[in-house]
Amino acid sequence: MREKASKVFNQSGVIPYRERNGKIEILLITTRDRQSWVIPKGGIVNGMTPPDSAAKEAWEEAGVIGQVDINELGTYKYRKRGKVYQVKMYLLPVEMVSNNYPEANKRYRRWLDANQAIKLIKKDSLKRILKGFLQTKSHSCSSSLELSQQSI
Repeated sequence: MREKASKVFNQSGVIPYRERNGKIEILLITTRDRQSWVIPKGGIVNGMTPPDSAAKEAWEEAGVIGQVDINELGTYKYRKRGKVYQVKMYLLPVEMVSNNYPEANKRYRRWLDANQAIKLIKKDSLKRILKGFLQTKSHSCSSSLELSQQSI
């Protein structure tokens, strides 16, 4: 009798964010059952790159559009219904938000201060990715602020 190899299902997802009044806000969405807050993610579509697939999920699940940063931010794993999923995460600076998108009637969405968003996320591995993003982003925000002040 052969032992069944456990298959890992690859997914990609985004951290949709925007800058408001010098602060980073992250868009979280609920799971379809509206029980917990998550980020847009899903299976990588055949023929699409992980970032392109993640952008598609961002549109379908959250109604947001932007240019996904092709540099992978990190990965995390989770289990669901006996299967193991590995999610490649990317950044999505949001350029457009629509109220009419495929899963609008299945999920809630909410813009949150980055620290609030981290508190609402349940997966520790995803929290780590968010915290890492926040550290680099807040550093680059203060750096660009310093640069703009120097050029005045």
